[in-house]
Amino acid sequence: MKKFNAAAALLATVALTGCYHAVIDTGRAPNGTTIERPWAHGFVFGLVPPSVTETAQKCPGGVAKVETKQSFLNGLVGILTYGIYTPMTIMVSCTGNKADATLPVIRATPGKGADAVQQAADLSTRRDLGVYVQF
Repeated sequence: MKKFNAAAALLATVALTGCYHAVIDTGRAPNGTTIERPWAHGFVFGLVPPSVTETAQKCPGGVAKVETKQSFLNGLVGILTYGIYTPMTIMVSCTGNKADATLPVIRATPGKGADAVQQAADLSTRRDLGVYVQF
């Protein structure tokens, strides 16, 4: 029984030390400008996400990559607060390609969001470029 408890404790320790990490890459080249929020405040195991990271001022050409992760210290704080406070690190890389900022914009009218997304997908496929959908 002691071996089982020791194995369970070891397994729990290994499982709980894993770090969350997600990357969204737009395919655009970064220009070196980054925005970092090492302690973005989330709550209730991440069900209440951090506030929006404003990028318009620092990234006028758009965003190249968004990376979210939970570092060891972020996870430790989450464990110590029983998941009530679950911070994460957010890093945004800007792009300097101003040409991308002139991509077509599809404006969705209230109740027609799905139609706007379909129209944007069709336009993107035909022209082989990105399309912004504004809600």
